[in-house]
Amino acid sequence: MIERPITDWLPLTMKEVEKRGWDEVDIILVSGDAYVDHPAFGTAVIGRIMESEGLRVAIIAQPNWKDDLRDFKKFGKPKYFFGVTAGCMDSMVNHYTANKRLRSNDSYTPGGQAGFRPDYATTVYTRILKTLYPDVPVLIGGIEASLRRVTHYDYWQDKLMPSVLYDSGADLLVYGMGEQPLREILKLAQKGVPLSSMRNINQVAYLHEPGTTLRDYNNWNTVELASHETCLEDKIRYAANFKIVEVESNKWQANRIIQKVGNQTLVINPPFKTMDEVEVDKSFDLPYTRQPHPKYKKRGTIPAYEMIKFSVNMHRGCFGGCSFCTISAHQGKFIASRSEKSILKEVDEITKHPEFKGYISDLGGPSANMYKMKGKDESICAKCQSPSCIHPVICSNLDTSHKPLTELYRKVDANPQIKKAFVGSGVRYDLLVDDFNKNNQDGNHDEYMEQLITRHVSGRLKVAPEHTSDATLRVMRKPSFKYFHKFKEKYDQISDKHNLKQPLIPYFISSHPGCEEEDMANLAAETKDMGFQLEQVQDFTPTPMTVAEVIYYTGVHPYTLKPVKTAKTREEKQNQNAFFFWYKPEYKDWIRNRLNRMSRPDLIEKLLGVPKKAEGKKPLRPFKKQFSAKKKKR
Repeated sequence: MIERPITDWLPLTMKEVEKRGWDEVDIILVSGDAYVDHPAFGTAVIGRIMESEGLRVAIIAQPNWKDDLRDFKKFGKPKYFFGVTAGCMDSMVNHYTANKRLRSNDSYTPGGQAGFRPDYATTVYTRILKTLYPDVPVLIGGIEASLRRVTHYDYWQDKLMPSVLYDSGADLLVYGMGEQPLREILKLAQKGVPLSSMRNINQVAYLHEPGTTLRDYNNWNTVELASHETCLEDKIRYAANFKIVEVESNKWQANRIIQKVGNQTLVINPPFKTMDEVEVDKSFDLPYTRQPHPKYKKRGTIPAYEMIKFSVNMHRGCFGGCSFCTISAHQGKFIASRSEKSILKEVDEITKHPEFKGYISDLGGPSANMYKMKGKDESICAKCQSPSCIHPVICSNLDTSHKPLTELYRKVDANPQIKKAFVGSGVRYDLLVDDFNKNNQDGNHDEYMEQLITRHVSGRLKVAPEHTSDATLRVMRKPSFKYFHKFKEKYDQISDKHNLKQPLIPYFISSHPGCEEEDMANLAAETKDMGFQLEQVQDFTPTPMTVAEVIYYTGVHPYTLKPVKTAKTREEKQNQNAFFFWYKPEYKDWIRNRLNRMSRPDLIEKLLGVPKKAEGKKPLRPFKKQFSAKKKKR
């Protein structure tokens, strides 16, 4: 790797601060991730924005929180405030599997080592700072703070928790993609306005103390949620709260939300309107080194960085609104796209990387093919309250043209330093099926598919049908599986035409609300019939700020308040997940016995061949042989 001056990175040590000639630091950022100076890592983006506003910024990355708190003290007090984030993931999702087992690695740490951040990192870091520096304000943000900004269910403790503001003691919370509110905060801070007085900024949340009047800023209308204490006693009221939060988080003309918690009032100001092209470019075009800080060289590579170092993120947001996904809750449902100029400039930057061999690993985004898609008439979008633009049907006002994306792919291909530019992000396949997407007026979807399949697939293409049961898919806010069949037909035709062997890799989820064991058996049979042995599968994890999390906890859908059956016990979840692996010998007897109990000999024949007579004994526990085999290996 080419050596660069240490001052090219934001400082991680006091020596680096001194090398810059600073006598104090304006803002100190505390992060649960290692410091990677790249636009895919939130701490780098926030730090570079602060720097661009003329502020002196230092970073405390993955501080020791257990016994020695000197990491938190190394820069002393900042002039303005501390900024705290758990990192690029919610710390509990980062730490634990769907079965609540502790993960053995952390992709955001050098060497992939686990144990370098605490559970509930935002709260832990903030409490430490408030103990050490009680007079210094703390601003929290990032995905953990964003998804936990209001009363939420925590799967790992199996209970409702109040806003992270209440638990942490932070002074102000920025939710969502924080560039717009952050720039407002920085301007006010430099004018001497304390964080505690920044109450009229969009996209922030704070706790209003009792005994003072809650002011009506900016002529916002206010919607009040059931209090945290009410939610603890009444699951239905909690479910009804969620609908309000989701709708208001995805509206252009949103209301302010308030919620009583203890003797305080949580106030969540409406979000900013989605960033335009100029604003998005401004964040991506900051002077990143695009590399991890040099201090990590001896500790090994950072897996999350290795995965994205030759990738380009072309847009933010997702209008799919899937019930299990947090993207729209954090990034919003409206697409914020970068300009072609900014993207092509980043491609040029990547080609200068000392390790670059000519291959872009991903031209993508949260969903690879939503670039530049938006409402044809934005006045309609401004009034829209739907959490999804494509469920249950595609909105007639949504421009789903793939032409800008196809043209961009071709321009990247034309770069003489690029051998291949792959699409590694998941492709939203339903946007490419004419029977589902009626907005394909000029055939540009077919042109896009031809370009994608012939030029940008790295051996396999990822897609996410998630399930085969229409009932489960409706709860997921996903289209009928029949459209996946149609997409596969189209994909296979183009592949055959060009003599390409590039299999589809479909992603599926077990134990999602609305899914029963028999649905999983049917999923296994239908996908086997299509020629798949499933690899990319996962067990559902209830993540804060999602529809599926609310259903899991309350047992009802937050929009209808009607019951939805959900697998909750470990045994129920394992039973559903086991059907994915019908092709493994250790599962076959168990599957046969379960299907006999369901009186489904037809599925036994489809999955295992000729059905055997039911033995009438208790079915084997899933994974029993698998676990015993692992113990023998050890």
